[in-house]
Amino acid sequence: MITQINGIEDVKTFFRQLLVEDLNFHPDTPFEDYINCESRQDTYTPEEAATRNKIMDACFEVCESINIDIYELANDIFNP
Repeated sequence: MITQINGIEDVKTFFRQLLVEDLNFHPDTPFEDYINCESRQDTYTPEEAATRNKIMDACFEVCESINIDIYELANDIFNP
C-alpha cells in the first residue's frame, strides 16, 4: 500500500490499489464506512481506515493544487 501522496501519479496508484481491494469506492466516503457485502463485516480495521483516510486527504490536496477533478479521476480508474 502506498503510504505517501506526492503527486498525481501517487493518487492514481492509490486509487488502483483500492480497485484491487474490490472496493465500491467514492472519494467522499470515509473508509470506516465500507462494509463487506458478503460477510457484513467492516472492510477495514480502525487503523487501516485511519491510514486510508489520511492518504485520501492527501489525494484531495494534490488534486486541488493542480486543478484536477478527483471525482472524474476516480471514475476513470474505477469505470474504464
